[in-house]
Amino acid sequence: MATADDMSDDENWTGGFYELCLIFGAADDHRLDRAVRSLWRAAGIQHCRPRSAPTDLTPGVAALHEHGHLRGTLTVPSGDRVVCGALSFRYEGIDSLELYLPLGALARVDHRIGGYPFDERSGVESLAWRAPLDRWLADVAVAVHADVPFQRALIGFEIDQDTDITGDRRFAAVLLPDPEGIHFRPATA
Repeated sequence: MATADDMSDDENWTGGFYELCLIFGAADDHRLDRAVRSLWRAAGIQHCRPRSAPTDLTPGVAALHEHGHLRGTLTVPSGDRVVCGALSFRYEGIDSLELYLPLGALARVDHRIGGYPFDERSGVESLAWRAPLDRWLADVAVAVHADVPFQRALIGFEIDQDTDITGDRRFAAVLLPDPEGIHFRPATA
């Protein structure tokens, strides 16, 4: 029987990715290493494996640099375990770290996901399942920020540091730190 937490089941990795993207600023391997370790703790990720190996690694920047993507499993707000992955980007000298949840695995534990973001249930109706997931990913981001401050965080479908976060119609949730705390702006579309 297929399960959403089977890292060897290719179907779990299909459909695109729902992501938390943490944008840190100027490239810094030491900070990125701390961020990866903090992300594993904050999200409760079990395992740290490259795609090609069944052996766990120590989560950190060395594993990311060597393997590109790291995989594991975590428990989403519904209480279900799903596969997940992480990768980092250095784009124009800026470090970002992404935690991604494949829609193939998420759809196995929540039928409302369907063909998101490409089917008729992908508009505002999708906020019914996205909002609790976004809130949980925001809590993960806040926990990481306590260890390793970031400039901003974005949550949504296949986002990156250039995702538009302006306007009233946002497809991504946004976290913006300032001296008074972290402000969470939920997705609206």
